[in-house]
Amino acid sequence: MTIKIVNKSKHQIPQYETEASAGMDLRANIEEALIMKPLERCIVKTGLFIELPIGTEAQVRPRSGLAAKFGVTVLNAPGTIDADYRGEICVILINLSNADFVINDGERIAQLVIAKHEKITWQEVAILDETKRGTSGFGSTGI
Repeated sequence: MTIKIVNKSKHQIPQYETEASAGMDLRANIEEALIMKPLERCIVKTGLFIELPIGTEAQVRPRSGLAAKFGVTVLNAPGTIDADYRGEICVILINLSNADFVINDGERIAQLVIAKHEKITWQEVAILDETKRGTSGFGSTGI
């Protein structure tokens, strides 16, 4: 699949780091470093604009290293970029740690996964088919 991209950032376009990678790293495109205080959230620009085919979405996901090492993650993970959106890709980050976190220009802040999705039609009914699980939720299948 080929996707159109406009790169207004100072950095290379996202790329897969390994042959089996599902996501491509998004980089901060900022004029000066951002300092995130504990529990603070911010929107970080990337300078990237994309044109997705209908039937696909771009998912903005956390980078596991930032989450594990620094407690910084994508707040609305996964964030969805719809096929008809033409604005700049921005990432909503939150610092869940007890320490300040500095975001520098060019830092890898999130990853982007392109995924196909289905469109559905609702069929309203009065009752749903029975299953063994039934209405059991939240932890009902074990820990």
